[in-house]
Amino acid sequence: MQKSLLIVATALTVASCANIPAFQPDTLLPPTPEAWSAIADGAGEIETQDWIQSLGAPQLAALVDEALIANPGMAQSLARYDAARAGARIAGAGRLPTLNLGSEVSRTEPYRGAGSDSFSLGLSSSWEVDLWGRVRNGADAGSLDAEAAADDLRGARLSVAGFVAKGWLALIEARQQGELAARDVQRSQNALDLTDRRFTRGLARSSDVRTARSALASSQAALASRQRAEAVAARSLETLLGRYPSGQISRDGDFPQIDTLASVGSPADLLSRRPDVRAAERRLVAAGLRADAAGKALFPRLSLSGSTGSGGVDVADMFDLDTLVSNLTASIAAPIFAGGSLRAQRDQAEANARLQAAAYVSTVLNAWQEAENAIYADAILARRVDSLQRAFNEAAEAESLVIRQYASGVATIFDLLNAQSRRISAESQYVSARRDRATNRVDLYLAIAGDFSAAPSADPAAQTGE
Repeated sequence: MQKSLLIVATALTVASCANIPAFQPDTLLPPTPEAWSAIADGAGEIETQDWIQSLGAPQLAALVDEALIANPGMAQSLARYDAARAGARIAGAGRLPTLNLGSEVSRTEPYRGAGSDSFSLGLSSSWEVDLWGRVRNGADAGSLDAEAAADDLRGARLSVAGFVAKGWLALIEARQQGELAARDVQRSQNALDLTDRRFTRGLARSSDVRTARSALASSQAALASRQRAEAVAARSLETLLGRYPSGQISRDGDFPQIDTLASVGSPADLLSRRPDVRAAERRLVAAGLRADAAGKALFPRLSLSGSTGSGGVDVADMFDLDTLVSNLTASIAAPIFAGGSLRAQRDQAEANARLQAAAYVSTVLNAWQEAENAIYADAILARRVDSLQRAFNEAAEAESLVIRQYASGVATIFDLLNAQSRRISAESQYVSARRDRATNRVDLYLAIAGDFSAAPSADPAAQTGE
């Protein structure tokens, strides 16, 4: 009878698990391009230079080190990694036997007569024989989760460095825009003073004076707006650094000199370099293992258990070898009916695996898109900076010429204000373009998972032993 039940249970479980899918990352992706479409002549091996140092700003390197230590997001990523490592140990523990030591003291009180005590000491052990690899699947999936969390930690480190770099660039732009607005206020004040003198000598109309006053008020309003933007940028950067956002961070420094784009590797490089891609791949494989394990849960299980113990009516009997009793049990159990929960768990695990497969493909495509966009924008933004620099230089020369013409009575107040407006607009756009190009270069380094070094005390990998 027992043999018949075992044959039936095995046949049912094998049939129910025959269609467990395999999830292989390499089979899910579209063909990997050999080179970036935004680079006509392709790209060689990626350069391993420190991209923080390549920006030529010692202050930035110090800020990144500070953020890696104090940023709350880094602390969260580190805690998630530690939790994942503990989860991997929990999953792996299922492959080993369990061993428990217990003791018991009991008192029997009959209705009539004297009571009695009994004492026992026992050691018990149990172990599931992993016939189908179900326990191994769970342990391997836990290990992959820990590896994915390690990739998340590396990704968080790269992300924090990128946010700090872009926050630093935003603060530089805000400061320069504020200085530009302050100079514009001074120029508007000079224009008003000049107009007042011309009005006193009868060379200008009262409407010219009011127009100059209006221009000064507008410049002062623009300065107030720029000052607010600078304070916001400073507080944003301080928050990334884990500081109280007082807005008192140093505003020194200029935009880095952006050199010609170095080798950025190939699209295939991203599959092994980007932490988010590697984490998504590991989670996909782990989900496939869990789907496989959920299917194997329908198979029979073989368990071994054993116990040994001693005891008696005295405490000393617990340690008497003459009272020692041992037993060893082997059992096999096959699920027959559980309300459909095991099959539902298998279906859920397979759906989760399909979810991770789609997430993996999406992560890879987004990684390629980010890199392509940044590579393409690099050359475009370089040309834009050059054009706006020429526009600013010409506007500045035109403004100087109109100022002299207005002082001699050749140009009108409207000519002067128009020249000043063109110059301030051209210079403001030039400053913004320089920031955009530097920010895009940072985005490119993030997209290709560029290397950078940090002080040992600021390196999470050093804290985790990675």
